[in-house]
Amino acid sequence: MYKKFLIIASKLDKAGINITTSLSQFRKNPLLTSMNKDARGFDFYLVDTEIIDDTGIDNNKVNQYDFIIFASKHESSKKEKSLSVHAPGNWRNADLGGEQGKVCPSSALFQKQLFENLNKTAKEYNLDKNYNITLECTHHGPLIEKPCVFIEIGSTDTEWNDRRAAFVVAKTISETIENFKENPYNEIAIGIGGPHYCPNFNKIQLKSNIALSHIIPNYSLPLTKDMLKEAITKTTEEVDLVVLDWKGTGGAEQRQEIIKILEDNYIQYKKTGEIPK
Repeated sequence: MYKKFLIIASKLDKAGINITTSLSQFRKNPLLTSMNKDARGFDFYLVDTEIIDDTGIDNNKVNQYDFIIFASKHESSKKEKSLSVHAPGNWRNADLGGEQGKVCPSSALFQKQLFENLNKTAKEYNLDKNYNITLECTHHGPLIEKPCVFIEIGSTDTEWNDRRAAFVVAKTISETIENFKENPYNEIAIGIGGPHYCPNFNKIQLKSNIALSHIIPNYSLPLTKDMLKEAITKTTEEVDLVVLDWKGTGGAEQRQEIIKILEDNYIQYKKTGEIPK
């Protein structure tokens, strides 16, 4: 069970600073937390470089904690307002930090509860009417050895400085840390296929019994055995199955290759349309 959390943001990131500033109001007295070994708490770590830059992070500091939450801006070409959650890592090239073909450890259970709370809190403060609340596939750096997740505000200066958006994200982080429980009834899965913003996986994460960790999008296919192994071994819980966004896995030949890899490795799979929601 995770007890010690570290919230990392970049001093160069307006959204990250906005989120951590708002989150400071939810922080318990660190002295009291340190005196109680069973108490959950979080600390802040502001880095001088961009948050995806591996060289700016002191791994000795990071390794003192159980779980890492990166609070960050999100940028997109369409400039859409968004609040998003995703695991970091690179399935192929490492163009934005990290290493090629390597992803970070990620907790499907924590990601599910974080995403559920983000949706709930955004609705509570009427932010869901203007912001798209979404998962993203696993992408970009940094690469660390501790379980971690990104939570982001997108996608322009206006949103990064939006205090209400930052408050919603901060409240989400605080409540998820405080109330996180290891749910033995959730099935643990990785996702394969679909676009970057994962509309089908959003529904599964919110409305089904499945908890998703890493997501391999269509643009990172074709799937390889090494990619599958990386996704499974870097999920902190034992993976029960793979969920396929069937129409988002390419043509018939590529789909059959995915199935072959899964069956050769004795991995159960289901299509998104087969999962009760």
